[in-house]
Amino acid sequence: MKLLIVGKPGAGKGTQASMIDSYYHIPHISTGALFREAIANKTPLGVTAKSYIDKGDLVPDEITIGLVEERLLKDDCKHSFLLDGFPRNEFQAEALDKFLEKQNLKLDYVLNVDVPDEILIKRIVGRRVCEKCGETFNLTFNPPKRDGLCDKCGSKLLHRSDDKEETFKNRLFVYEKSTAPLIEYYENRGILKTINGDQKLDDVFNDVKALLDNLEA
Repeated sequence: MKLLIVGKPGAGKGTQASMIDSYYHIPHISTGALFREAIANKTPLGVTAKSYIDKGDLVPDEITIGLVEERLLKDDCKHSFLLDGFPRNEFQAEALDKFLEKQNLKLDYVLNVDVPDEILIKRIVGRRVCEKCGETFNLTFNPPKRDGLCDKCGSKLLHRSDDKEETFKNRLFVYEKSTAPLIEYYENRGILKTINGDQKLDDVFNDVKALLDNLEA
């Protein structure tokens, strides 16, 4: 399976992507995780990316495209992958199409996790992210088993600066301007599958499984 998962910031696409990875053993390629690693290591790329992310803006296309293409060339992505956080605009989508075509590959499905804005704003104040592995939790909807600690690796959970309400509203604005057109882009290609993200996590994933099991069949 070659998949892409999209949705507004805070819609839960990262959590669903992790669940897909665990259940189907598909490489989960999160641009957020790739950038967090660069930021943690304070590489030149990481420092530059952080200046954009902290303001709720998008990292420049040329940086993101190169990073993702490099990851997709690794052996574990030859037969399956799940892209999370890329592409974020039509320019990136076209670049991805050209790259996949050169590799004789194509996307099977684009999963769109759909959640209303008012629900997202309520969710975001409770979101926490592991400082080490990037696993995502929510104090209300998906709390960690141990307060302030990641279930996956035991590291400290952080409230990201870009998850503050004012910054988050700017992220929604940026999404509507740059990323929302991707919905139409992939819908026109007949591979967009919209999932109701305003449900319990397991219910959302059951809807995802219904689609992917059909694809595997």
